[in-house]
Amino acid sequence: MDTRQPRVMTLPARPTREEVARLCAELAAAPPGDVRCRVDAAADGLAAVDALARLALAARRAGHRLTFHGAGPGLTALLRLTGLDQVL
Repeated sequence: MDTRQPRVMTLPARPTREEVARLCAELAAAPPGDVRCRVDAAADGLAAVDALARLALAARRAGHRLTFHGAGPGLTALLRLTGLDQVL
């Protein structure tokens, strides 16, 4: 039985390119495992969608199992509208 705790990261409400690049680099450097990404409830807009998609891609490339938690209704609706709700 695996007793390791998942790595936890936080996506801020207004993620900058630098923050997303840093989070992706952290994923690339970490050993494969479970990762939980807390999404600020105020996050919405295409910048947040782009950030989530980039994090999901970086996680897959590094062999992580990434889950997102805390997305507000605006971001959830935007993910549905873009078709990324099933991917993420």
